[in-house]
Amino acid sequence: MGNPTPIGQRNEPEMPRYGGIATYALLPRIEEVTHADVAVLGIPFDSGTSFRPGARFGPAYIRENLRQLHPYHQFLNVFPFDSQQVVDAGDVAVGPYDIARAVAAIETAARRLVEQDTRIVALGGDHTVALPLMRAAAAAHGPLAVLHFDAHLDTWDTCHGASVWHGSPFRRAAEEGIIDLNHCQHVGTRGGIYDPSELADDREAGFEIIDSEAFQDEKVSDIVAQIRRRLGTRPVYISVDIDVLDPAHAPATGTPEVGGLATREFLRTLRGLAGLNIVGCDVVEVAPAYDHGGITGLAAAHVAWELISLIALSKNR
Repeated sequence: MGNPTPIGQRNEPEMPRYGGIATYALLPRIEEVTHADVAVLGIPFDSGTSFRPGARFGPAYIRENLRQLHPYHQFLNVFPFDSQQVVDAGDVAVGPYDIARAVAAIETAARRLVEQDTRIVALGGDHTVALPLMRAAAAAHGPLAVLHFDAHLDTWDTCHGASVWHGSPFRRAAEEGIIDLNHCQHVGTRGGIYDPSELADDREAGFEIIDSEAFQDEKVSDIVAQIRRRLGTRPVYISVDIDVLDPAHAPATGTPEVGGLATREFLRTLRGLAGLNIVGCDVVEVAPAYDHGGITGLAAAHVAWELISLIALSKNR
């Protein structure tokens, strides 16, 4: 199933890259194709955040920061837009006042795409959005192996009376049985916690931790090998909170934590995942108001491109 020849990036010699409507990487809109293998889906929602707001403006900002992307990935040796039909599916229509209603709308939109055999690369939005996205992916693929890049655990319980918020998506996912408790991995964790019991709760939710300190003590290749062993052969969902990067590399996020990964070592880690069966992913928590020179927007936009390139190399595509 799919288009005979994928439609790639906009090719209008008279129109500069900085002109025109900013779809992701100047790719076609979903309405312009008969089938999408991969859909970039914006989710402008940040009502689940517990500190600095503003990630609702993340999807448009990320799109704007990828106008200059070129079509060939020289490290992975792939043309990700030639080997699969990638589209911009626009934004989910989601309001800011009712978290439960927003989560339901996101899941409905995601399921609609997944049921068409389309893999989603979501642009957040705060990390709340990962829960409905994982629900949709698990409905099609069964319990997921989860690779979670983040400064924080996000396996907490309730906050200010809310059980679904940006600190709880993976706890709720574990409780619902949509993730495989033997194949889940945090990477880059370093944020403060209130009590050691939170680490025990995290283990019960199925996660092992590779903290940010590991990148000082170990080779990236060894960390990648550890990740791959943990994920195994299950369908993989990758969730990227941009605060996995140090604030020097990504200041525009709601809950920044010092001592994080550099962009280069993070991208190198992602590139080591080629061949995994990636069935869905997200890049979240980009809050443009706190950015400087577009560095967070650029990082997030390129992380999404790395994920699209990995999907193109997925062993089960």
